[in-house]
Amino acid sequence: MASFSTFLTKPPLFTLNSYPKLPQLVHTSSLFRVSPISSFKRPIYSHLDSGSSRLGSKVSNSKPGYGFGQMDSLYGAGKINEDLIVTQSAGTDQGQPAFGFSIVVKILHLVVSLGIILASDKLLKKAFVAASIKFPSALFGMFCVFSVLIVFDSVVPAAATSLMDFFEPATLFIQRYLPLFYVPSLVVLPLAVRDVPAASGLKICFIIAGGWVASLAVAGYTALTVRKIVKTEMIPAEPMTKPSPFSVAELWAWTAVFVSSFALAYFKPVAFGTSARTCLPFLLAATVIGYMVGSGLPSEIKKVFHPIICCALSADLAAVAYGMLSQSGVDAVLGDYLTKASSNPGAGDILMGFLGSVIISFAFSMFKQRKLVKRHAAEIFSSVIIASAFSLYSTAIIGRLIGLEPTLTISILPRCITVALALSIVSFFDGVNASLTAAVVVLTGLIGANFVQAVMDKLGLNDPIARGIATASSAHGLGTAALSAKEPEALPFCAIAYALTGIFGSLICSVPAVRQSLVLIAG
Repeated sequence: MASFSTFLTKPPLFTLNSYPKLPQLVHTSSLFRVSPISSFKRPIYSHLDSGSSRLGSKVSNSKPGYGFGQMDSLYGAGKINEDLIVTQSAGTDQGQPAFGFSIVVKILHLVVSLGIILASDKLLKKAFVAASIKFPSALFGMFCVFSVLIVFDSVVPAAATSLMDFFEPATLFIQRYLPLFYVPSLVVLPLAVRDVPAASGLKICFIIAGGWVASLAVAGYTALTVRKIVKTEMIPAEPMTKPSPFSVAELWAWTAVFVSSFALAYFKPVAFGTSARTCLPFLLAATVIGYMVGSGLPSEIKKVFHPIICCALSADLAAVAYGMLSQSGVDAVLGDYLTKASSNPGAGDILMGFLGSVIISFAFSMFKQRKLVKRHAAEIFSSVIIASAFSLYSTAIIGRLIGLEPTLTISILPRCITVALALSIVSFFDGVNASLTAAVVVLTGLIGANFVQAVMDKLGLNDPIARGIATASSAHGLGTAALSAKEPEALPFCAIAYALTGIFGSLICSVPAVRQSLVLIAG
């Protein structure tokens, strides 16, 4: 009894490594009975990537856990780090504060790491504008981060590992919500195409669909040809950590934000000073809710009703509802959704504000796959460079042949490049429609997401490397997400080609002679 009393008064800290039976105890302890999160806990084993691991982390000491929504995605894609679980025997609740503290630490880790990336992007953008430099500032930031990681890895490898681990919550957050950052251009599409003639719209659709197939074929066959020449054997790539699915708790939380902020905006249209800032919370919530609902749809439905479409429709429906109830009109609400004014931001401005951070985060994914890039450099670089140049020049040529207005042709040149860099590319040119650019890029990605596997099968692109490179080079992030969900072996090549396609496209268009030639061809 004396030893038992001592145990109660001075409870030891347990880890799962020391006590193999503790996982059963954790799931039945008061820690889970008391926590309100327990009502939402559910196994997520089916969503776990069995090979996922953080660079330098000891995932061999982790056991499958229960889904806590975003916290799972930020730390090991649903695996609870045993060193962070501190609890006691059933019937006690002294482990609750320790568990709560670990959650707070994780949230702070996310806020700090993501905040550093966002702040770096903003500072670089301001510096480049002040210096009148047209080169994409986020791309420069990505090169800087990648260079630092390479130097650290060659001099002090532990420093590179620590840096990767520190920014992993931020990179997983960006990966989890990446499609949301593309959505604003689709939400305001009715405003973007209002001044585009119907005939020109049909020509643009032809270029989007036909150009995507052509870019896919060029990238895929280039990769296959080079692979036959170099005959490099494919080896397993570094595992890619996947975010967890959204939880019911997150859905209800965003629903509460939507209802409360919608009511506030209805009764006090300028409660936060301007209509854009007042509408921001409920329009942002509507966008996020649409993405969460769309992501949870059965795969058969998502083949024809992509989560991005669900997301855009959700935001548009919210805009229509508020426009009718407030009698301000849907156009005014959509204008408040994406104001493009830093002093008066809307929900779309907040989401698109992450695009620069997406580019900077490429540095971490490329560093993690540096061995793969080095081993398959011939296939990757040749395919990406040729595909990037082909998509730009073929768009200009086809636009000229079918009689599309030169300004519209220039606006859709970077159709196969991720939105963040596509907007930077068209900023090199005068008189372009940036909203149309973003919409065309997203539509290209949606086409790729829905049809990429079937088309590659028809084209005979069966090699995982060729399939990954072709998908990312023609349909950027949306195509990458769709293919990797069913062909995880292609994900590393998708991730690399996705980043490099945007990088090389930006580098090509930063050359004045190239820009002049594209303008000349477009007419």
